[in-house]
Amino acid sequence: MKTTQRLLVVFAAAVVLLAGTGCSKLKARDHLNKGVQAYKNSKFEQAIDHFQQAVALDPTLINARLYLATAYAQQYIPGADTPDNNRFAEQAIDSYKQVLQADPKNINSIKGIAYLFLQMKKFPLAKEFYKKASEVDPNDPEPYYSVAVIDWTQTYVPRQEERAKLGMKPDESLPAKDKKVCATMRESNTANVQEGIDNLNKALQLRPDYDDAMAYMNLMYRERADIQCDDLAARSADLKTADEWVDKTMAVKKQKAEKQAGPGGIVMDQNK
Repeated sequence: MKTTQRLLVVFAAAVVLLAGTGCSKLKARDHLNKGVQAYKNSKFEQAIDHFQQAVALDPTLINARLYLATAYAQQYIPGADTPDNNRFAEQAIDSYKQVLQADPKNINSIKGIAYLFLQMKKFPLAKEFYKKASEVDPNDPEPYYSVAVIDWTQTYVPRQEERAKLGMKPDESLPAKDKKVCATMRESNTANVQEGIDNLNKALQLRPDYDDAMAYMNLMYRERADIQCDDLAARSADLKTADEWVDKTMAVKKQKAEKQAGPGGIVMDQNK
């Protein structure tokens, strides 16, 4: 008899526990729905509060964590290097990483982290996560393009700094001014330039009319041209290729504009 009573007590406790758990999950979903509505109305602080409560009530609710990360990211202002602003980015990254712990292939979290690191100018980390995005979805051209943008930034900025130190004119090539500096820049930039070109080629294979990728292909070939030390033929060839990419970019942009325009030149709505 006592054994039966004990079993009934245990069973009753389990029922209460399950009921409590079910109640918490319902409350979590309610906060999630309220957070989504606040988010859609651009009330991000209110949305963050609801998403935080949803996560606290149900840590397994992945969508709540994902929305929380996105809401933090919306609060972040790119280019504003202040502790409070950077904290939003760090909170967003931390929330995205918590999503990845439960779902390692969550592409929105991977790309969200990559984008934030890019805006924070943490280029190696941004490149790392864009490459992860390509591994998860190799048919998405945007991560390849983004890696190339980082490669260009990592070559262009230091090269321009060196040109400024030498007091160079815009159309003056490095070899004519300082062969030693040119050789140093070629050694440090060649890998990034080639990686950028390779990634842009991948992006264009996946999206042949990717005009942004075409525009950066022009820029990458100009980077390569400027580090072609003592090889005027190679430099000229790269500049010629860069000019060709300018023409391709303009042609694609024109085609897109013509497709967008309806009868009489009226611009039609674009599909989102």
